[in-house]
Amino acid sequence: MLNAYVLVLNKSWVAVNVAPAKRALVLLFQKQARVVHPKDYALYDFDDWLEFSRTNDGIPAKRYIYTPSLRIRLPEVIVLNVYNGFFSPEVRLSRRNIFTRDKNICQYCGKNFSRTELTIDHVVPRSRGGTDSWDNLVLACSECNLKKRDLTPEEAHMPLIHKPVSPHWLPRFDSPLSKEELGSWKRFIDLAYWSYDHLD
Repeated sequence: MLNAYVLVLNKSWVAVNVAPAKRALVLLFQKQARVVHPKDYALYDFDDWLEFSRTNDGIPAKRYIYTPSLRIRLPEVIVLNVYNGFFSPEVRLSRRNIFTRDKNICQYCGKNFSRTELTIDHVVPRSRGGTDSWDNLVLACSECNLKKRDLTPEEAHMPLIHKPVSPHWLPRFDSPLSKEELGSWKRFIDLAYWSYDHLD
């Protein structure tokens, strides 16, 4: 469960990042952050959070980690004690991230394939000035790639399933965000930034 995500707020309570639960607990232990209760906004330091974790308020067991002597509830939202800046929302363009964004789906025929059956296609072919960019790279199955060749989607009469864009600000989005995580973050973030396609 330590691969669950925690929303990170800066000192001004502005959402700036998403961290794995393990990292959030380290920040809490090091007194660099406090837990924000998602319902009443109460703040908890590490010791207070340990005490709070002893209460039984209907939270599923999967939202806890266990040591030989402790049961620690995983935080959903933390606020940093000092940092008041912002992190860059840019997601690095990489082969892996393109596969993740397009969810192993050919963007021409809409079918799901294994990674070995997919290629990365330039929407506007490189031979015609197409660049390596988020808005010009999509996944294509071998059959569609051969059919499209050095044509644009319009010329090949192969409209794209989704317009390729740079992903919005997301954590390591190869791991999906759960509905519970997004639900508890509603009052802190604009959910337009988050892709519901990544819900479990």
